[in-house]
Amino acid sequence: MTSTTQQHPLPLTGRIAVVTGAASGMGAAIAERLAADGASVALLARRTERLDDLALKIKAAGGEAFGVSVDVTDQSSVDRGAEEVRQRLGRVDLVVNAAGVMLGAPVQEARIDDWTKMIDTNLTGALRLAHAFVGDLVKAAAEGRTADLVNISSVGSRGAFPTHGVYSATKAALTQFSEAIRADLSPADVRVSSVEPGMTATELGANLSDEQLELLGSTFAGIPPLAPADIADVVAFVVSRRRELNLSYLVAVPTRQV
Repeated sequence: MTSTTQQHPLPLTGRIAVVTGAASGMGAAIAERLAADGASVALLARRTERLDDLALKIKAAGGEAFGVSVDVTDQSSVDRGAEEVRQRLGRVDLVVNAAGVMLGAPVQEARIDDWTKMIDTNLTGALRLAHAFVGDLVKAAAEGRTADLVNISSVGSRGAFPTHGVYSATKAALTQFSEAIRADLSPADVRVSSVEPGMTATELGANLSDEQLELLGSTFAGIPPLAPADIADVVAFVVSRRRELNLSYLVAVPTRQV
């Protein structure tokens, strides 16, 4: 008797994905995981040398990816990037907004420039990307393809974190935006999901002062953080469900974080 092994396609085979914030942290991990699961991935961020390195890593592992220099705070940059993605990959059916910045300070020491940077990146940047690709998602769904928009928010959207009021506000707005536009897009069979990570080991806090890092450290003392790959696992699960199932809101935290 001759045995045969049936080859099963990867769960995201044929999907065309865009990931912002792909130069590091959660964005890079999500992009790598989506490519490993079979998607063709456009890597969007400002740091092109990191994007090139990640694209080479993904290709060496048998995946398909390329970097596109995009600043999500600049509308013309987003428009150019979206057009380049379409020219190289075709119609996008999976968008992950993972670009973000966290800058802390007590409100009485307000730094308006920092507040503006967080709003422009964490919120308005995500709105720009959603606007740039929503037409693709609607058309992909109309063709019978699975179509996803995933926004990476934060548990900071729901709790009180000292010195991080504006950061938390941007994430709360992003979560609410996700819920609101899901009402707009669900009749077109486009899924919208908001993922809220808890404490995760990334570069997000690289711009915090020693005092702010010490405060966060004391707040989360004894709690092993998640890895970016953990959040990538969550996103990969969300977007690989049958198209009739929308996991609209997920919270992913370390077991010891409450």
